[in-house]
Amino acid sequence: MNDERMMPSFAIGVDLGGTNMRIAAVEETGRQLETICADTDLKRGRDSVIHEMCDAIQTLADKFSPTHRLLGTGVGIPGIIEMESGMVRAAANLPGWNDYPVKAEIQRRLGTPVILENDANCAALGEKWIGAGSDVDNLCMVTLGTGVGGAFIFHGKLWHGMIGMAGEIGHMTVAPDGPPCACGNRGCLEQYASASAVKRMVAEAIADGKAPELARAMSIDSEFGAKIVFQYALQGDVTAQHIFETVGWALGVVLSGLIDALNLPMYVIGGGVSSAWEAFSPALFVELKRRSIVFRAGNSPQSHLLQKNTVVTRALLGSEAGLLGAARLPMLFGNSGSALNQAQTPQLTHCH
Repeated sequence: MNDERMMPSFAIGVDLGGTNMRIAAVEETGRQLETICADTDLKRGRDSVIHEMCDAIQTLADKFSPTHRLLGTGVGIPGIIEMESGMVRAAANLPGWNDYPVKAEIQRRLGTPVILENDANCAALGEKWIGAGSDVDNLCMVTLGTGVGGAFIFHGKLWHGMIGMAGEIGHMTVAPDGPPCACGNRGCLEQYASASAVKRMVAEAIADGKAPELARAMSIDSEFGAKIVFQYALQGDVTAQHIFETVGWALGVVLSGLIDALNLPMYVIGGGVSSAWEAFSPALFVELKRRSIVFRAGNSPQSHLLQKNTVVTRALLGSEAGLLGAARLPMLFGNSGSALNQAQTPQLTHCH
């Protein structure tokens, strides 16, 4: 019989998105043993999504438990989570999931505790663990995806705030009279620095007759989005370049306030839109130097000698940050997940 104390440990992480989900078995070293991918088919209902997720968790648990000690399961989900109960109160990218007891449903199916966490918080944990923030104890993370998320880590621990909503950086105001946001505010960062904002700004430029090349690209490509706009910016398209300058400007406005208020050593920019770092970061740093007294002080020649400069950097883990951060949760909180029930093997595809 294997002595569990001598076995390497692993945890299972779930990154649940509005279009797909990934479930991974991850060793305590950060090495991914195996990852399963599946579509988040919301039209089939939330119960179907939860069922497929739990089947995949079970498959990985059964496969690696003979040689590894299972620490538990962590699930990252986009939305506002009531931390104590594990209730998802609001999830814009998961229609029909509002006020849904996600944690209780997963635990009921698996027969073991799970840890539920906001996806941006998971991404921050991943970057803190083995990414850009591995050498600091305090950081702020901003995730640029369909929307804009955020997270804070203080003294190595996630900061949830009084009601679990800390990190709503995407809804900080950039321009008081800016575009209306679904949150009820106007001019939120999310209206300038998200993938949906980039697409909206392109549509506005096309409507004004300022972007003929982008108009052609949008008309022929059903997958047209921020990634294609970035490619046009690299090729010298003036409108595309201006749009990413706007992204950088908006990020600079918000990060300047955060830097002045918190004086953290590191601010990490992640999410899909961060792949356009080359296009928006120059404008971001222009704003930081212009607006933030703390950034300027932390980036003076004297502070460099003392190694006290404020670091604003792109995330290192890319799309893996949230998945790794979710797996990190049971490693930090000691969630035992060894009593998983048996389940049928799901019809899922493995990630490449």
